[in-house]
Amino acid sequence: MKYVIIGAGSRGSIYGSWAHKNGVEIAAVADIRPDRLADAGAKWNVPESRQFTDVRDLFALGKIADAAIIATMDRDHFGHVMAALDCGYDILLEKPISPDPRECIAIEEKANALGRKITVCHVLRYTNFFTSLKSILDSGELGKVVAIKHAENIGNFHMAHSFVRGNWRNDKLSSPIIMQKSCHDLDILLWLTGSHCTRVAAFGSLSYFKESNAPAGSTDRCVTCPVAEGCRYEGRKAYLPGLGGWPTDVVCLEQTEEALMEALKTGPYGRCVYRCDNNVCDHMSVIMEFENGVTATFSLTAQTSACHRSIHIMCEDGEIEADDGQRQIVVRRHVSSQSDSFQERIVNVRTNGSGHGGGDAGIMEDFSASLTAGTGDSRSSITKSVESHLMACAIEEARLTGKVITLEAYRNSLK
Repeated sequence: MKYVIIGAGSRGSIYGSWAHKNGVEIAAVADIRPDRLADAGAKWNVPESRQFTDVRDLFALGKIADAAIIATMDRDHFGHVMAALDCGYDILLEKPISPDPRECIAIEEKANALGRKITVCHVLRYTNFFTSLKSILDSGELGKVVAIKHAENIGNFHMAHSFVRGNWRNDKLSSPIIMQKSCHDLDILLWLTGSHCTRVAAFGSLSYFKESNAPAGSTDRCVTCPVAEGCRYEGRKAYLPGLGGWPTDVVCLEQTEEALMEALKTGPYGRCVYRCDNNVCDHMSVIMEFENGVTATFSLTAQTSACHRSIHIMCEDGEIEADDGQRQIVVRRHVSSQSDSFQERIVNVRTNGSGHGGGDAGIMEDFSASLTAGTGDSRSSITKSVESHLMACAIEEARLTGKVITLEAYRNSLK
């Protein structure tokens, strides 16, 4: 089995390293950063002749592997995917498919027309946590789902790193945060309800990470800021404790204190979080209605201490409360009166230790197995994944316009 890797940054590195470790040959790698390209080539034993800073040179070779892993920036996905399909590759595609809903649909249509597989990296579908939730609901023990409350607690430090200083800070450069961060969650809600979304409404804004909230006397760089000691977002506090792992490995390739300090002096991750060019929301609340009558609320917020997802699923005969940070699912049966003792059980969920609660390894195992078998549809195929992206686009339109958006009308407007 051979793969080509297009984009050797954080996500591409995770998928490529899993493949290399599990006996897959990395036939070529492309990345716009020469330092990252050389590092990936060395790790995966890719000869220099098959390392490309311009992906067009890779595509010019035609099909040289069984599949392509595409983990480039959001707005590059469309061009890279369409070229990879023309070469004849099956594809593992980092989410989002594209920030443009028409491009999402075009990718799906072309893949299906050519008979090519695209697996979208909705890694939550591959975690034991969400798989366990799905199994409980599908068993019917609690009756039909009536309503869901779901929350993505981003974590204030994760928000500052990825969505204030980082690559996904500005929707003109990447995607709105509901697409970039939370198409995962919209996909999970579609999966758990087993239904299509019909209407959405949304509210949210960027309210904290902006210049009006900057501490008095602060400057645009942490290393020169006279009030840095009192700021929890100061670069050394944020990144020194994580040397050798995420998110510090995103800030600088060489994981030493000297290299980190140089990156904080000159790079994007040393900027004041109150003086960046970010514009994506730091909190949102969404209301959804599904075809089968289920209603759901979803909230994302930066102002949490930890990064975790929590969900409360209310069914006809019971309820589920779960938290993936605690890896615990509480299943509770309804009782006749408040005097009765609740009948409940606790499910403690195991993980394989890989990122996203085991989802990173899970999706790679599924993708590789589907290629080896040559048949079957992945759990997060392109056709299963497009709807969550259209939902995200409709939700952003609802937020910006203040209107309730009907998904059927929104999809028709794209034609």
